[in-house]
Amino acid sequence: MSNVLRLALVDPNDSQRESMKSMLLGMDMIWLEAECSRYEFFADVVAQTNPDIGLVCIDANPEKALDLVRQVGEASPACAILVVSSSSDGNLILQALRAGAKEFLTQPVRIEDLLGALGRISERRTGHGAARPRGSQVIAVAGSTGGVGTTSVAVNLGCALAAAEENSVALLDLDLCLGDADVFLDTIPDYTPVDVAQNVTRLDFSLLKRSLTKHSSGLYLLPRPVQIEDVHLIGAEDLQRVIGLLKATFTHLVLDLSKSFSAIDMMALEMANHILLVTQLDLPCLRNVVRLMMSLGEMDNMAKKVKIVVNRAGLEQGQITLKKAEETIGKEIFWQLPNDYRTMVEMRNNGVPLVQQAPKAAITQSILALADALGSDHDTRPTETAGRKSMLSRLFNFGAVKGAG
Repeated sequence: MSNVLRLALVDPNDSQRESMKSMLLGMDMIWLEAECSRYEFFADVVAQTNPDIGLVCIDANPEKALDLVRQVGEASPACAILVVSSSSDGNLILQALRAGAKEFLTQPVRIEDLLGALGRISERRTGHGAARPRGSQVIAVAGSTGGVGTTSVAVNLGCALAAAEENSVALLDLDLCLGDADVFLDTIPDYTPVDVAQNVTRLDFSLLKRSLTKHSSGLYLLPRPVQIEDVHLIGAEDLQRVIGLLKATFTHLVLDLSKSFSAIDMMALEMANHILLVTQLDLPCLRNVVRLMMSLGEMDNMAKKVKIVVNRAGLEQGQITLKKAEETIGKEIFWQLPNDYRTMVEMRNNGVPLVQQAPKAAITQSILALADALGSDHDTRPTETAGRKSMLSRLFNFGAVKGAG
């Protein structure tokens, strides 16, 4: 149990307590140790169960609840108190913090806010090298242009991650018009993001997981809508909540982005831990990499998450050298995937991922190694090698590079 946070909950309101339980029970990082319906019993519950977190919903009787927060803080200082209330009154928040609460959340609790609060409590609890509860890694896969193999990378990376028993992995196809992740996996899903978006107000972990299709590789999939005209029914806020719920229940979440860099794509980039920018070593692709890096560089903490992945490396005709490519884009290449046209065509036509279709192939081994590299603890962030001004100058003088092979 060292890999989870143990939590005890108190709320005299039965319906609110059940709603909070439903949210907590679907989170791999949380173990619901105890629940209580009366404030006067909760201090004893905490003393007996020694949870890491005490979640106190204070609306039933704020005065009595805040007294309870003080009592638990004095009697069980190792238990971090998280207060929840429908009120956002600044005076009430101040009273709760003075009483000893470590975090204050407002009802209705958003999953992303709860995850943030739990993460901060976990960091305060375990810092200085102690084992922390395992969080979720969100990997956004974007392309420098169409046809570079973005979906191939996303699908096969997801399956490679799912091959490890300790991982639970979901793939979300965000190319809402023309996505084909379901074709790559030869699946006919029962649900799409439209179904999820239409039920977003009552969405919980159990409903969301029923909306996913599980592939034989272990990967869970939420594909693009069946009808193109349904795309307008899905908003960025809806998918943000979906991603928040997926983060809470899966160890890895792979997001296959569209080529339009829409509001939904940008939201996904913001929520990602890693951004894999897939490219090839040719002039149009590398021009777009430079443009994208410049734009992402204008956004806080965005560019440093980007990892450049060269797909189809080793093509004999017209490829620019790796050294010239790195000089041009001002960033080291994070990964190279070898060119293996025959294996990839068979994989797509058969609807079978690489780990099942060709487990010993060089391209498969490279994908598996990429999955390991993304899961490692050490910082593999590429080094910035040039400033924005020099990137611009190289972009407009790129013609001199084209002949290099």
